Order: sequence, then C-alpha cells, then structure tokens
Amino acid sequence: MSKVLIIGAGGVGRVVTYKCAQHPEVFSEIMLASRTKSKCDDIINDVAKDTGHKHLSTAQVDAENVPELVALIRSFGPELVIHVALPYQDLTIMDACLETGVHYLDTANYEPKDEAKFEYSWQWAYQDRFKEKGIMAVLGCGFDPGVTSIFTARAAKHHFDEIHYLDIVDCNGGDHGKAFATNFNPEINIREITQKGRYYENGKWVETEPHEISKMLNYPNIGAKNSYVIYHEELESLVKNFPTIKRARFWMTFGDEYLTHLRVIQNIGMASIEPINYKGMEIVPLQFLKAVLPDPGELGDNYVGETSIGCRIRGIKDGKEKTYYIWNNCSHQAAFDETGTQGVSYTTGVPAMTGAMMMLTGEWSGKGVFNVEEFNPDPFLEKLGPHGLPWQEETGIDLEL
Repeated sequence: MSKVLIIGAGGVGRVVTYKCAQHPEVFSEIMLASRTKSKCDDIINDVAKDTGHKHLSTAQVDAENVPELVALIRSFGPELVIHVALPYQDLTIMDACLETGVHYLDTANYEPKDEAKFEYSWQWAYQDRFKEKGIMAVLGCGFDPGVTSIFTARAAKHHFDEIHYLDIVDCNGGDHGKAFATNFNPEINIREITQKGRYYENGKWVETEPHEISKMLNYPNIGAKNSYVIYHEELESLVKNFPTIKRARFWMTFGDEYLTHLRVIQNIGMASIEPINYKGMEIVPLQFLKAVLPDPGELGDNYVGETSIGCRIRGIKDGKEKTYYIWNNCSHQAAFDETGTQGVSYTTGVPAMTGAMMMLTGEWSGKGVFNVEEFNPDPFLEKLGPHGLPWQEETGIDLEL
C-alpha cells in the first residue's frame, strides 16, 4: 500500500494513472500533477469514474522548478515519483527526489532543450548520490526503451549463453486518419527521428545519415513494412550490460507520406530548435509546429490497427547458433476503449506502471541508478500480459536481419 506521484498529464500520464488505479492494493493513493492542473483534473475524473479508486488527487507543478517539486513531494509524501512528462525535466525531478529521499522512475532518457541529443551519461552521473541517499532511480521503463530491454534480459537469462546480434524492431501499423501527426510529443518525436542514425558494431558506434539504411520487414498480424535504422537510447545501455553483443540496431517503420511531410518540415526550417525572432517575439520553430499539430493524446478515437514491437536476436546456446524473436502487438482501438488514448501511449504507460509495481513490491530493489535490464525480467513479464500487453516468442526462425 503506497502513495505514488505521477508527473505528466499527456497520453502516457493518462494511461499510467488508469493502470495504477486498477491496482489499489499497491497504489493506495495517487496524485497526478502537471503544469496545467485542469488536464490532471480531467484525467482523474475519468479514472475515478471508471475504476472506483477512492484516493485520487491532482496538483499544479512546474517540473523544471526544483523547489516547487520538492514542496509538492514533501506535502504529499509519496514513496515513488513516476515521471512521464518531458525528457528535458528528468534531471530536475531527479534532483527533487534526491532532496526528498523518494524513489524515481521514468520512460525516456534526458535530453537538453537546446541540443538535439539524448544519452544516459547525465542520468548515470547520479549513481553515487542516489546510492548514498539509499534510494533507487529506474531509467527508461516504457516500451522502447523499457520492455525491449527486459525482453533482451529474458533472452540472456533463458535462451542464450551469448547474445551476438540484437535488432529491436518497432512497427506502428495503425492509421489515425490524419494527414500528418506524431504518436507522442511532436517536439520530442521529430527531434528523435530527424537525427543521424547510429548503431553498434564490433565495439564501435557507426553513424549514418537519417533513414539511410532501410529494409522491408514482416511484422505479426501487420505484414511487410519498410523499416529504417535510427538511433534509440536503449542501445547504449544494452551493449554496456550485455558485452557479448557484436551488433545492435534499432529499426522503426515510417510510411512514405510521413517521410515526405517530415522532409518538407525540415526543408522549410520548422524542425529547427534554434530560436528565431518573429514580430519582436522569440519563438522556437519546432515548438510552434508542436502547437499546430494534432495532440497525440487525442488520436485514439477512430485509430485502427496495431503496433508491433519486439527483439530479434541471434546468438549461441550450448555451442550452437540460435535465433529468437520476442514481441508484443497492441491494438489502438483496445487501448482507446480502456483508457481513452491510443496504443503508443498505452504501450509506454503500462510498462511504467508495471515497473513502479516491481519497485513498490520489492521485486526490483537496490540503491542507485539502474536501467531496467539490470533487474530480474521474470516477475515483470509475468505481470505485463495480465496488465494488458501480452507477449509472444519464437525460436529457430528466420529473423530477416
């Protein structure tokens, strides 16, 4: 029976709040906080009506203001802060957790506002301070990063003596009917996918031009989709924690129309994060674009199709080469029917709640800063299916990679 503070009232925050409220035996009191309290109130009203949880509350907080965060944490007294707002805010929330002695969990690693770059170094630097404080920070507990890393840990524990080749494959086979929209925060999404690609091979990072490497891959229940190598943060921690890996890549599907829109956005400067002066006001083009694009949290209605995300792994077991594929498919419509938001938010929010449950029940424990693959994958994956994200696995198959 634990108090939990959820920061962030977007699509993922809605899912996390719903899923926590479904388990009052673990999450006895839930507070949802964000910069805009009215968004929190709307979510909490829906959650209370649908789940019957009796101890729900909301608050306003600026997640970039450490004193505000500290004051809120001290007044509410949670055991854990679940951060599902913006990656820019990871460090301020970690600072507040350090000051108050409260555990921390997030779904995406830190990136600075003024640079299109993300890596774990900033958060890993908190290791000694969290350890000395006797508290735990769990990084990247969404789906990718998150479940994909836990899938890899399962493979290492149960299926391989050595993992040699890891390919994380992420397909959104859904259709939301919009001319152009991103499935999570547009500012973060567009920054992520317009960066140069990067993959790990033979102890080195290999850089590519954006979307330079592509391959047609088949996804369960979806079919063939053109998939592109991009850089994704879990590669950084996975090659560190599984040193037998010879090559690690991340593939994501994009439709031709999506890529055409993306090229136009870049060509006309709307993907820029450099401030410009417009009629005496300083604006960031990408932040303005975010304001006019569809809200990802409102894409669920009439969103059809599925996501399919998993790991395709090749390695050695008992001296012989082995192939292994583990994945989850998630229906956008089923996610919307349950929580009022689409499958991409759902596949991030469910693992965040499940990871929080692992921390609060003691299945995952420790002092310091951890990536999810450092914990026992079994109790997490035992809960993931019943929580709404069933997974499947196959061995001895053609991985197509």
